[in-house]
Amino acid sequence: MKLTWTLWPTLAGILLKSSLSGAIENSKPDWLTDCSVGIKESYDNNVFLSGVNNPPPYKVPAGSVAALKDCYSWITTISPKVGVNLSPLAGTTNVPVLGLVYSPDLAIYHNQTSESFNAQRVLATIKGNPEPVSFSGDNNFTYIDGSGMGPFYPGNQLSAFATVADKERRRQINDRANVSVQLNQDHWFVRPVASLLYYNMMTELLNTGVPANVGYQNYCDRYDVNGGADFGYKVAPQLALTLGYRYGHQYQQQYSFSPYSSSSDYQRLLAGIEGNPWTWLTVKIQGGPDFRNYQGDSATHTTPVDDLHPVTYYDEASLTANFAPDNTLTFKTKSWQWVSCLGKTPYFDSTYELAWHRQLAKKLGFDLGGKILDWDFTSGNLKTCRRNDLEYVASAGLGYAVNSHISVTLACSLNWGINAESDVSNPGARQFDQQVISLGTQWKF
Repeated sequence: MKLTWTLWPTLAGILLKSSLSGAIENSKPDWLTDCSVGIKESYDNNVFLSGVNNPPPYKVPAGSVAALKDCYSWITTISPKVGVNLSPLAGTTNVPVLGLVYSPDLAIYHNQTSESFNAQRVLATIKGNPEPVSFSGDNNFTYIDGSGMGPFYPGNQLSAFATVADKERRRQINDRANVSVQLNQDHWFVRPVASLLYYNMMTELLNTGVPANVGYQNYCDRYDVNGGADFGYKVAPQLALTLGYRYGHQYQQQYSFSPYSSSSDYQRLLAGIEGNPWTWLTVKIQGGPDFRNYQGDSATHTTPVDDLHPVTYYDEASLTANFAPDNTLTFKTKSWQWVSCLGKTPYFDSTYELAWHRQLAKKLGFDLGGKILDWDFTSGNLKTCRRNDLEYVASAGLGYAVNSHISVTLACSLNWGINAESDVSNPGARQFDQQVISLGTQWKF
């Protein structure tokens, strides 16, 4: 096992000296919200989420990597973090948050070197409340410096979730942004909103139409942008019913060697509830029909769906229950129509997450979680892309705070990929098992 052992004593010496002196906490300026570094060592027994053990004869494209079952790796992740809030310097109380956080990750895959990457992440946030108006905005920008080649799954035998797990380690730019402005009145409010989800992939695009080479993963550029407004009526001081509307566009890049892409416009009508029905419960739920309009076919383009104007649905919800000071239960879900990162058929993406945090003692916390993902590609009409995949995730972790500056976390995650589509000749190729175990520490200045 290869570890960056020289980093541990160096960081330990610097940070232990600082924590013992107590000077850090006393001299920390108001505008410095975070200054820390984390080091984590993990073991992943199936890096590529593959279920293929004995593949057919194949030839890996130059620069790519064969993604097979049981490709394991030890992984070292180094995560420094610096956060600032410029509002104290501005001296304004109407804008309590004007934040900027820089949190890069350096991930070293010791046994699968093609998967090593570093991610440069910058989060900008703003929140204000000059009554009767409140506003908020955030922009999470990420540049990933990873492999410029996609992985190769022999015979194109892969799980749907492998495409995203591998993609997140490839060279790219992605950006996520949200903006809202809310006009508050005694019994109602109006809230214009806008959001962006953007991926600019920087990996090589290869025309691997030759049967022996089918399996190279081409990753397309894509984005989702929408805007609209919510109207809320307060049925209680801390609880409101909402009606909303969104108009948006989803873009999917079309490859030069393929006629397929699935860009579309959409409109959503949303009903919801948000706030605190009880003091211990916080909810935010929105859902409703999603009206699609896909681009029609032409001499150079094909939208691979049976219905160019389908009606699907959209829902997004979060519920947080604080049963006691030491117990927190969180549930999140989202279901929506999205474009594939491989540039072909769109799919219906559903996610359900449940997490429980229990503070066992003053310094010891326990986390238990579960997740179900369902990716349904059956709205497409390409036989080679017809699939419905499920992933089940169970996770657990223990966190121990040595003191106010140092914490240690032990965690494990068990993942199962399941094929839910009938009449598949080799369903095992779409399924996988994965176990990830990690031990990490965080040092706060």
